[in-house]
Amino acid sequence: MSLRDWLRNSWLVEHKTSAEEIAGLLAIIERDLANAKVAGLAEDWRLSIAYNAALQAATAALAASGFRAAREQHHFRTIQSLALTIGWPAPKVGRFDRLRKKRNIIGYESAGVVSEREAREMHELATGLREDVLAWLGKQHPKLLK
Repeated sequence: MSLRDWLRNSWLVEHKTSAEEIAGLLAIIERDLANAKVAGLAEDWRLSIAYNAALQAATAALAASGFRAAREQHHFRTIQSLALTIGWPAPKVGRFDRLRKKRNIIGYESAGVVSEREAREMHELATGLREDVLAWLGKQHPKLLK
């Protein structure tokens, strides 16, 4: 399946990005990766902040590809699109999606359910994704990097 197939399924909408938009997303990623390391934060918050950094990285890759996720299942589609944008392998996408589900629990159902290991795992995933997206942008869309 391709991003064009996703567009036909109404999972995506076309989107024209700019270097300014990408720079803004990259700034959010940097801010959130730093904030997720602040001493004294609950593990729930660490995971949630690092998750947002990773989601913004996936959003940047999707935007650079000419799309954004439709409203329905926005986070799920943005994460799944990583296989089609930057070629992220299925195990990494699956790990990100598993942590998305954990983030939903802490955001909507329960507090105090995130372990230090899970928070660290989310931060490592987000950091790796940032690096992968930056490398991909540099090769595929260098004009979008300021």
